[in-house]
Amino acid sequence: MKIVAFHQNGQPGVGLVSSDLKQIQPFDLTAVQRGQGALPIIEMQARGEALPALLAAVALADVHITAPLPKPRRNIFCVGKNYFAHAKEFAGSGFDSSAKSGGDIPADPIIFTKVPESVVGPGATIEMPAVSTAIDYEAELAVIIGRGGKGIAAGDAMSHVWGYTIVNDVTARDWQSRHQQWDMGKSFDTFCPMGPWLVSADECDGSKTRLRCYVNNELRQDASTADLIFDIPKLIETLSAGITLYPGDVIATGTPVGVGIGFKPPKYLQAGDVVRVEIDGIGSLENPVG
Repeated sequence: MKIVAFHQNGQPGVGLVSSDLKQIQPFDLTAVQRGQGALPIIEMQARGEALPALLAAVALADVHITAPLPKPRRNIFCVGKNYFAHAKEFAGSGFDSSAKSGGDIPADPIIFTKVPESVVGPGATIEMPAVSTAIDYEAELAVIIGRGGKGIAAGDAMSHVWGYTIVNDVTARDWQSRHQQWDMGKSFDTFCPMGPWLVSADECDGSKTRLRCYVNNELRQDASTADLIFDIPKLIETLSAGITLYPGDVIATGTPVGVGIGFKPPKYLQAGDVVRVEIDGIGSLENPVG
């Protein structure tokens, strides 16, 4: 299933997207639940409850799609340098503070976070901050946790995955380099475009799907999640070793080679650019830069 969060006539809604991507059947939820996007649905399913009743269908074209989790319950978990080619690309850029101690290829997942307030939806503007001139894009598959837990073994990890969405891990490279911890350079307002919807795990194989990123229709990134250094089960096992994961938690799995910092000279984002991330089995996430 595909679950979308949207606004219609100024009111939030959450619903199922039709297979032809033309209609939405809204769920019968309270106003508070609707404001949380897809989270209440994930929580209900994690508890083994039936889905809410469906209301009359509306045309997808008649609503404004928002991030599927517009207000995540806590920071988004992110993974740095998780594709072999990108790890070498970034380590050689001169902006990688982690390479000073860990070399090109990490021995263990590099985990950082993005604050919930950085999340925006499809079509929202990626705002160029006055304090940085080195803004970069990062196309990523994001895992959505369904059933929570702690101490989850890799062999059991996929049973805790509800599904997937697309994330653009927008980054201020100068701030990422300046601070040994990456949270500052990753968490500026609007630096986490997400969407267009959540896709359940039975409709998308996150272990071997293709992702691409275009800037102004120029293909910059093109890779498969089969090339991850640390796969999804390993990431869940690592995070849950000491942190309890909850339904609706988001794990951005890393970006492949082709980011702006990898070009010589770097191809940073500029006002007026348009970034589009596509992932097979999910769809397309497009955002202008302003």
